[in-house]
Amino acid sequence: MHPMLNTAVKAARRAGSLINRASQDLDRLTIRHKSANDFVSEVDQMAEQAIIEILLDAYPKHAILAEESGSRGESEFQWIIDPLDGTTNYLHSFPQYAVSIALLHKGVPTHAVVYDPVRNDLFTATRGAGAFRNDRRIRISKRTQLKDALIGTGFPFRDFTHMDAYLAMFKDMIQKTSGVRRPGSAALDLAYVAAGHLDGFWEIGLSPWDIAAGALLVTEAGGLVGDFEGNETYLDSGNIVAGNPKIFAQVLQTIAPHLTPALKSQA
Repeated sequence: MHPMLNTAVKAARRAGSLINRASQDLDRLTIRHKSANDFVSEVDQMAEQAIIEILLDAYPKHAILAEESGSRGESEFQWIIDPLDGTTNYLHSFPQYAVSIALLHKGVPTHAVVYDPVRNDLFTATRGAGAFRNDRRIRISKRTQLKDALIGTGFPFRDFTHMDAYLAMFKDMIQKTSGVRRPGSAALDLAYVAAGHLDGFWEIGLSPWDIAAGALLVTEAGGLVGDFEGNETYLDSGNIVAGNPKIFAQVLQTIAPHLTPALKSQA
């Protein structure tokens, strides 16, 4: 394992330990609203701080972009961190959430960790070296027809600007697939695409820390990731489609008729 990836794994496991410990007494947590339907707890903040301390102890000159504390430092190396992707799930004891850490080098994802502390599942990837789950190689699914596919998604929950477009996409998708799932953690959804549990995934308006690590897992597992027009600007727009090559193309075709000018300009 590359030393930088090993450091990220150490940080993710440390955060996971804090998350698991606090999950035993959720009623005592301090919780605040960042915006409508968007929560942050003291666990998010403690986990993020633990991650940053481990990363900067090893690489003090690297830059950080973290969900709770924002951006710090300037470097060609930037760590992108979501200490608890799926906070709402966590606060309801719904066991679907994860720690997500990615390293970008000159804007390109090079290392990724998505850690599920509930199942102790560790997903890792290094650019050009494949994707792994608990040290075993993972690959995308082999399904070729959208009608046979299980697709993941995320409902709009903060910004409802594109709700009508999303609902139109969702209506088409549930009629053209074998099922659509919304577990509530984009990082884990993308890890599940990489592992072949989901055949594809799409969502509107995510942040870089939601998808940077998961996207690298998918590509290193043999899949494709793009924005709503199939381009590589998904980290900027937050609009993402992922899947094996056949399903990726069919998801793009399914959502294309519902892309508003605003979504096309973001794509």
